[in-house]
Amino acid sequence: MANTWWEIQVTCSPLLEDTVFWRFENWDGRGTASESWGLQRQIKAYFPQQRFCNVDLAALALRFQQDALCLGLRDLPQVTWQLIEDEDWGKSWKKYWHPQPVGDRLLINPAWMDPPKDSSRLVLRLDPGTAFGTGTHPTTQLCLESLEMRLGEPTAAPQTLVDIGCGSGILSIGAILLGARYVYALDTDPLAVKATGENRDLNNVDPARLSIALGSIDGLEVSEPVDGIVCNILAEVIVELIPYFNGIAKASTWGILSGVLLEQSKWVSDTLENHGWTVATLWRRGDWCCLNIRRP
Repeated sequence: MANTWWEIQVTCSPLLEDTVFWRFENWDGRGTASESWGLQRQIKAYFPQQRFCNVDLAALALRFQQDALCLGLRDLPQVTWQLIEDEDWGKSWKKYWHPQPVGDRLLINPAWMDPPKDSSRLVLRLDPGTAFGTGTHPTTQLCLESLEMRLGEPTAAPQTLVDIGCGSGILSIGAILLGARYVYALDTDPLAVKATGENRDLNNVDPARLSIALGSIDGLEVSEPVDGIVCNILAEVIVELIPYFNGIAKASTWGILSGVLLEQSKWVSDTLENHGWTVATLWRRGDWCCLNIRRP
């Protein structure tokens, strides 16, 4: 049973796609894939069998239909599911994932594929394993683009960062490739810690520049305050983490926060202001946003 997975498939209007991704991420999906299906989108997500029973899956289907009605969509999503074995799961989602340019400098490249020979981009090789994060989600791309802006300035001094909720390690490794001096990578999921370590080795990143630990910011010990805080989780979790930011920050520390729906941005912004932070810029992609923050 431990090697059996639910493959949940949602066929829906493109207007519902961001909400479906958000639902799957909020339910701790172990990989997602999306492709065009005529005038609709077909989105697949994968979960360990123990995560849901049939009654739970029927409730999920109803939730997607309710989301569509709230958006005023007349075409309700079609939701199906099936059990697949571990080997089939690995093959199922990988076939949808291809090299993905992000920003002006990075290329997210599946570990099992050769990177394009004519590309001058920094290649970030990635095998997410069972950890969420392949670089295709808008929140991940917004974070990487923000890191490029922060770390790409010619006069920027070497930066030390903390990546809270590192997942597959994509933001931590991307930061190193873009020039960060050192990154603390943290996650409460042992599978994410394992995936980040494997991807660190896959990209030949020196462990002396990227440390990986099981846990969160409340248990982090730093030798000196960090220059940047990166967090791509969910708004509910970010709000709980914000009170801990000041304990590892200095006056010039900046932050990049995503996993936040646009409608949740004021809630997150108000919490930041209550703890001495301000939102410098808010970048939006679809229903998602990324808050670039600093201390006043």
